[in-house]
Amino acid sequence: MDPSFLAVQALSGFASASSLFITACGLTLVFGVTRIVNFAHGSLYMIGAYTGATLVPRLLEWSYGPVPFWAGILASAVIVGLIGILIEVLLLRRIYGAPELFQLLATFGVVLVVQDLVVHVFGPQDILGPRAPGLRAPVEILGRRFPSYELVLIAAGPVVLGLVWLLLRKTRFGVLVRAATQDREMVSALGVNQALLFTGTLFLGAFLAGLGGALQVPRVAANTGMDLSVIAECFVVTVVGGMGSVPGAFLAALVIGQLQAFGILIFPKSTLVVVFLLMAAVLVVRPYGFFGRPEIIGGGHAVGIVSRAPSRATLPLTVALMILLAALPLVADAYLLKVAIEILVFGLFAFSLQLLIGVGGLVSFGHAAFFGLGAYGAALAVKWFGAPMEAALPLGLVLAALGAALIGAFVVRLSGIYLAMLTLAAAQILYAVAFQWVDVTGGDNGIVGVWPSPWANERTVYYLVTLVLTAGAALALMRIIDAPFGYSLRAMRDSEARAEAIGLHIRRHRWLAFTLAGAAAGLTGGLYAFSRGSVDPTLLGIPTSVDALTMLLLGGIQTITGPLVGAGVLHALRDQIMPLTDYWRLLLGLAIIAMVLIFPRGLVGTVQHWREVRA
Repeated sequence: MDPSFLAVQALSGFASASSLFITACGLTLVFGVTRIVNFAHGSLYMIGAYTGATLVPRLLEWSYGPVPFWAGILASAVIVGLIGILIEVLLLRRIYGAPELFQLLATFGVVLVVQDLVVHVFGPQDILGPRAPGLRAPVEILGRRFPSYELVLIAAGPVVLGLVWLLLRKTRFGVLVRAATQDREMVSALGVNQALLFTGTLFLGAFLAGLGGALQVPRVAANTGMDLSVIAECFVVTVVGGMGSVPGAFLAALVIGQLQAFGILIFPKSTLVVVFLLMAAVLVVRPYGFFGRPEIIGGGHAVGIVSRAPSRATLPLTVALMILLAALPLVADAYLLKVAIEILVFGLFAFSLQLLIGVGGLVSFGHAAFFGLGAYGAALAVKWFGAPMEAALPLGLVLAALGAALIGAFVVRLSGIYLAMLTLAAAQILYAVAFQWVDVTGGDNGIVGVWPSPWANERTVYYLVTLVLTAGAALALMRIIDAPFGYSLRAMRDSEARAEAIGLHIRRHRWLAFTLAGAAAGLTGGLYAFSRGSVDPTLLGIPTSVDALTMLLLGGIQTITGPLVGAGVLHALRDQIMPLTDYWRLLLGLAIIAMVLIFPRGLVGTVQHWREVRA
């Protein structure tokens, strides 16, 4: 291959790596100090791009030249930094004491709010910013043209790394940031004003996110899909480098940049998955990334279902609820039955995640992998083998269970955010396979014609089938939660050292929990496929996993019935809000944020807590 081509390709990889590092560096600092998995970091990046694409041309109209251009880039970053302070003061500061997953849910609400606000402020069209003055003409490198602005980006990454290093090593604020990264509780015990430290860190992280977005102005048009596209890569950089490690983030960004630059030449069909393959490989070999350290597991990781005495009212209430649900077809129309089917399916989907998070303390960001495997397993059984629904559903369940067993064998070695990100990597790998293996999965078109058997094709009958299967699976999971196996998972969640000391095999129990949760999620995926008649790669995507987390946290992670209530509430919000306005994301995001602030334990969990306080 031509050496000049390889050189130019490597430089392109360095430019992409530099841009990615600037954005991911802010996420690394924020997580290192506050321990918040900030989903809204990509939204701040997007705001930086839109602000730069709008502000820089105005400044260039007054005075054309490099000074107004770079002043506009820095001003955009400062504006985003101030927005970060606003988010910290109004929202995050109020929930620092809440479980970490609720903080994640709050930042997801911010993502929804920002998406609609950006459209309202800047308009729905993409905005292409101006080229940098003095950097319009390309330069020749080994006889090939290369954009001169890319060279500036290559230099920007090391400059930001150096400035951040000086800030962390030579200033009191930097010393406190490094100390908080190592042991936040000790910093608080020494009398440091944590509120001020967190606010400063959020400003710095938001400033870097805004700077990363504003620097993209001459390269790509600002668009409303930038937030979700960059946040996944930022998470990968942060995790591969080691949570809280700025040098690790820089090294990870360099590796990812080169992998993307040359991976597309070697494996052109792996563009969607190569980054997550890297993360999976690194975490399997080095469970804490390049320069990461084992997490100090705090109370936020041990939040979940506690031991509970059996209630005499449980059986009568369960029977009454089943009778009411079974009678729903007598008063509901076809649309309401469709919504009810989705609530039952996603309620069990969230409940299967409850076994991992609420009982085992195993946070999964990729639970959609098992949902999608169940759906595709059932659909492929119908398409390739002509299997009826009665045979296809078990096949989908078995495929999901096998996938969960395989993934679980790797992820149970990890803990905390590293475990969560490895599950996300597994889900994204499966998503890429479903998207690009067109001959088998149909690609982005998916598989159509996945209908129930003739006897269950009528909506009322299929609703009753779904009710029986989801209720049976939910009752089975409840028995598992209250069995000795469930109490063993609780013990491991609360104290691994004590659980191991009394002879519990931690990895084996967690692996079995992954397999059981994956099988239950696979059943819901198959039921969902037959309810709508088709499957597509979105069932394996990040939004599906986020939906499961949202339903679980809205209902209450400390409760048995929380996931079922959360599924109903989320679907009710969507059904009531989406038809009212084009800005449904804004209203839904505000509703999620309000619930997090008012019900920090989830809806069911907070009500139970209020009853305990009164008692």
